[in-house]
Amino acid sequence: MTNFIPHSYQAYAIQHVLDNEASGLFLDMGLGKTIATLTAIVELMHDRFEVERVLVIAPKRVAEDTWSRETEKWNHTAYLKISKVLGSVKKRQEALEAKAHIYVINRENVDWLVQHYGKDWPFDMVVIDELSSFKSPSAKRFKQLRKVRPFIKRIVGLTGTPAPNSLIDLWPQLYLLDKGERLGKTVTGYRNTYFNPGRRDPSKFIVYTWELKQGAEDTIHETIGDICISMKAKDHLNLPERIDNVLHVDLTDKERKLYKQLEKDKILEFEDSDVVANNAAGLMGKLLQLANGAIYGEDKEVIPIHDQKLEALESIVEEAQGQPILLFYSYKHDRDRIRERFKQAEELDQEDSIARWNRGEIPLLIAHPASAGHGLNLQDGGHIIVWFGLTWSLELYQQANARLDRQGQTESVIVHHLLTKDTADEQVLRVLQDKEIGQDALMEAVKARIEQAKRG
Repeated sequence: MTNFIPHSYQAYAIQHVLDNEASGLFLDMGLGKTIATLTAIVELMHDRFEVERVLVIAPKRVAEDTWSRETEKWNHTAYLKISKVLGSVKKRQEALEAKAHIYVINRENVDWLVQHYGKDWPFDMVVIDELSSFKSPSAKRFKQLRKVRPFIKRIVGLTGTPAPNSLIDLWPQLYLLDKGERLGKTVTGYRNTYFNPGRRDPSKFIVYTWELKQGAEDTIHETIGDICISMKAKDHLNLPERIDNVLHVDLTDKERKLYKQLEKDKILEFEDSDVVANNAAGLMGKLLQLANGAIYGEDKEVIPIHDQKLEALESIVEEAQGQPILLFYSYKHDRDRIRERFKQAEELDQEDSIARWNRGEIPLLIAHPASAGHGLNLQDGGHIIVWFGLTWSLELYQQANARLDRQGQTESVIVHHLLTKDTADEQVLRVLQDKEIGQDALMEAVKARIEQAKRG
């Protein structure tokens, strides 16, 4: 165990939680959101006697490991008892009945938890780890937590990506913090106040995109700035430089012809099966599969198309000269083809995978970004990332890269993006870059002015 001496930015975050019954910590990956929150909990619980029972809602992997591990790491938090409300209904009920300071549950079971307690909600403080997972106002987890929000005295929302797609995602998250005080009581009111309808289907009265009204972005930032603070890692950590590298592969004339045919006709005919795209989203998925090298047929059988990305990955592995590589894939057939080609590859699915990776024992660790997106510290095991296929989600993209590009990393992190030239691959990267620009504007607008606070 270690004595915790907070950095100035951590001390600022801790004080923010103490000073505000509702607070949003929009802290970049690696800035210590967990220990800052735990430190505030210790003071609120045992110095100020303001809270008695704390609930942490987190992604499953984080709920299983991160909060208990972080608690055990520091002298001032080691005494806290964590009860993990995970597993079967019986195990969850037993965990709730156990005497503990903090109860940790995965977000998929929020619906069950609210129904279990109803109006007898026992938690006077709630921490939502990865607040952005509550960005959908129609999701059950949001609707259920909204029901018990009046019974919660203190609430903290933690995320590094508050607006992973656009500011339209912000309303549900802020509602859970302030019950609609700042951005309005309804998502409809929020949209009408700050947005204009963009692309839509008039015949079905469906709006597909919302566009910010002039000046609305600054107004939103200003409105939430009193309870939300933002910190970027680059402002507070002396991390080694991150190098983003795009490696293009090209299709042969025959492969390109297949791609163009699918793009145009939404169907490919093969000897044993057909590939059919039923709508625009389905077509985009099929095009991305083809760009990666294989595609699912009508009966979910895998139809191989090319090995261009596998050959490019082989070059990266050779150039790495034995240095460990963390690879993110999109589809199961990507994973299977990679494992068939690279016998040294292992999946991030074993209990000891993280420990063995950090000891340098796994030369090629492959993972889906959705399974490695939050709370995993992999920075001790390597500094090379490869994206075999990109995700549309900015949140998953940033979180996945932050498994290596975080505090404790001693090498320059290299992020390779394998893109098939003149395909949907390139469009996905452009979309991610555009989303990042929008989110950076939000983060900058509510950034904690720590030095200013020190002076004043």
